[in-house]
Amino acid sequence: MALHRPAARLALVALAAASVAFAASVAFAASLTFDGRSLGMDNETIPRCTATGLGVVQNVSGTNVVSVTVSSLPSGCGSATLQVTVNNQVTSSGGSAAVPAGGGSVTVTLAAAVAITAVEQIDLVLTGP
Repeated sequence: MALHRPAARLALVALAAASVAFAASVAFAASLTFDGRSLGMDNETIPRCTATGLGVVQNVSGTNVVSVTVSSLPSGCGSATLQVTVNNQVTSSGGSAAVPAGGGSVTVTLAAAVAITAVEQIDLVLTGP
């Protein structure tokens, strides 16, 4: 059976190319080596420096939040980095500061002022020490 139509020839070339690609992928997979180790999953408990409530106060200039003061940080959080993000659903800004060695309070200045709105979200993240 002779193929005279260009579409039929194109289909035949595409089929041949797909067959070569499939054969190459099988050959590649067959060349992979495995050792005695296995893949798995682990569950780790991350220690917290505090599980108590923290005081959070927005510091404003006009109608904008320019920084956030976080208080009641225990000494177990000393030398950690406090990251704060303020989001008013239109603008989001954040900043970070080191927690004093003995705990206490720390003020984090935002990279950009965030307008005060009826709905705001403040996220706090402590990393370290």
